[in-house]
Amino acid sequence: MKKQILIILVAVIALSCGENKKSSESSNSEMLSGTIQVDGSSTVFPVTEAVAEEYRTEQPDVKVTIGVSGTGGGFKKFSRGETNISNASRPIKDIEIEACKENNITYVELEVAYDGLAVLVNPENTWVDSFTIEELKKIWEPAAQGKIMKWNQIRPEWPNEEIHLFGPGVASGTYDYFTEAIVGKSGSSRGDFTASEDDHVLVQGIAGDKYSLGFFGLAYYTENADKLTLIGVHNGTEVVKPTLETVSNGTYKPLSRPLFIYVNSTSVKSPEVVDFVNFYLNNAGELAEDVGYIPLPADIYKKQIENFKTFVESNK
Repeated sequence: MKKQILIILVAVIALSCGENKKSSESSNSEMLSGTIQVDGSSTVFPVTEAVAEEYRTEQPDVKVTIGVSGTGGGFKKFSRGETNISNASRPIKDIEIEACKENNITYVELEVAYDGLAVLVNPENTWVDSFTIEELKKIWEPAAQGKIMKWNQIRPEWPNEEIHLFGPGVASGTYDYFTEAIVGKSGSSRGDFTASEDDHVLVQGIAGDKYSLGFFGLAYYTENADKLTLIGVHNGTEVVKPTLETVSNGTYKPLSRPLFIYVNSTSVKSPEVVDFVNFYLNNAGELAEDVGYIPLPADIYKKQIENFKTFVESNK
């Protein structure tokens, strides 16, 4: 009988250790406290939010606040030292690098996931089955403003009805990426479209308008697939829709991209920030997939962890 009880106890302990595997591998066993300020990309927000929620179970006394002012807005705050971490759906620009230098802020760039930009129409749209890059450029380039206004100007067989455009605001990294990939110049597009930093506003706009067309990060489509229709893009060889497979293998081009967080050097002097970022990098793959993004390969996560460790040691 005693032997049976001992076996049961050993089994319970083993199960308990298994359940705590994530914690022991990726988070400090010491209980920490403090506040971590994060701001930036609405696209990266769901990943960071998922990480923060999971982290709270490990460190309930650490408060992680996450703002959504767009990649550009986030970098403005980051360059002024107002945030510890900046979510970004594109790499930092030269003008933002200079702003950081002016305020003696150094940082490390860390990749956390992949994302595909989704091109979307209303479910009542029965005429669009795909776009070429040239067609998307014709719709969105600056020269299109006031001129390319109707669907049949893109293809003659499409309706003689106005196109109603929706997209992220100009402070958004998603807007920067889309314009660079489609128009050929970051931040260059027509201005007569409904813009918002809040992707949920764009979802509602497209879902409520039969003649709408818009774009935003794939995860927000995944959340709202019952309200929207995802359109494939011709990559030069074939029409491809963004999925976990097509984004990670590069066939959904040119609208696939990495997502980032940036951490400043002052913040890594705080143990809670270091602990949170380590937790983030150790769990980003699993949690990114949970919220509709594409995990990086394991070797890239390993490299990010090594890069962060080096950065922390050099700023002690």
